[in-house]
Parts: sequence; C-alpha cells; structure tokens
Amino acid sequence: MNAKTFWILLLMIVASFSAGAQRFALVDVNKILDNLEEYRSAQAELDRIAAGWKQEIAVEYDKIKALYNKYQAEQVLMTEEQRRGKEEEIASREKEARRMQKEKFGEDGELFKRRQDLVRPIQDKVYTAIQEYATANGLDAIFDTSGTAGILYFNKELDRTEVLLKKLKTN
Repeated sequence: MNAKTFWILLLMIVASFSAGAQRFALVDVNKILDNLEEYRSAQAELDRIAAGWKQEIAVEYDKIKALYNKYQAEQVLMTEEQRRGKEEEIASREKEARRMQKEKFGEDGELFKRRQDLVRPIQDKVYTAIQEYATANGLDAIFDTSGTAGILYFNKELDRTEVLLKKLKTN
C-alpha cells in the first residue's frame, strides 16, 4: 500500500466516524441570565417586593408575640372565659399570619405569580435564542451546565423513544 492510498483510507475512516457523531454544546443559563440587565432588574424588583412582604409578616408576628406576652402577664387575673377568649384571639391571629405568609410566599403565592410575570418572558427569550443558535449551527443538543434545566435543546431526530417502545411491545 502506497502513502497516498494510506492517507485516503485514513481520511475515509476518520470521516466515517465523525459523520455519525452528534454535535453538542454546553451553556451556563444562570450566567447568561445574570448578565442580562432586564433579568437583574426583574430580580431586584422581586427582592424588593419580597422584603416588603417579609416585613409586613414580621410586624404581624411581633404583634402576636406582644399580645401573648400581655396575656401571660395578665392571665392570673382573668376569668376562665376571658382566658379562653384571649387564647382564641391569639390562635386566630397566628392562623391569619400563617395564611398571609402562604398567600405571599407559598407554592402558588403572589411571589411565584410575580416571578412568572417578570422573569418568565426573559427566560423564554434566552431559550428561544438557544434553540435558534442550535438550529443555525447544526447542533443536536445543548446542555445547561448550571444544573437548573439539564437539556435545553435537542434535535427531535435523536429521540429513540418510539423505537424502544416498539421493541418492548414486540418482546
């Protein structure tokens, strides 16, 4: 085998290996978001809102604590009915404070809704840019290195779910 044939054969082997290889990219979405002024502004707005609500709730708990301390000091002078009334008032105020806390910071609370309104459009803009970049550059998948989302984009042609389902159903 002469040198020219060897190099052509080697080039064909390398080309055949790389032709079947998928192209991937890594992206740190948190770094992208942290470098967008509109995201930082939205996050600052959310922090400001949350701090205000935390302050409101802390004031309520302080009022409850003061009410409880007053009750502790005066309970020996109260009738059974007065004690029960004060205890119910304190319990009711505590329940209301917990409700307020859940309403503001709970799973579907106002902070979550505000975050959806302020941050979601920015995140959607970033994910759209990632998908456009992947398509324009012929990438098969893009992974998030910040650990928040995992796979950000993948070429649907890589999905072998149906093939495996068919195989499992025939076995």
